[in-house]
Amino acid sequence: MLTDLQDKITKLIALYEGEKQRADMLAEDLARREETVTALKKQIAELNRQTDNQRLLSAFTSEGRNPVARERLNKLIREIDKCISLLEQ
Repeated sequence: MLTDLQDKITKLIALYEGEKQRADMLAEDLARREETVTALKKQIAELNRQTDNQRLLSAFTSEGRNPVARERLNKLIREIDKCISLLEQ
């Protein structure tokens, strides 16, 4: 009976060690994936910034050929003027 109990404890310890290794591997995998997500978020932000810059550049170089871009630029200028006037008060 004591030998049977020792065998079961040994098996239980082996199962515990196996699950602990599995949990460690999953934690490492999760950390790698979180790093990937962070890097991809930074890349998305950079691409969005580049897209905005390209649109703004296009608005300046189109010389009025793109009325939507020109209107957006005028709206931004009006908003900046409002902010400046509020700061002067």
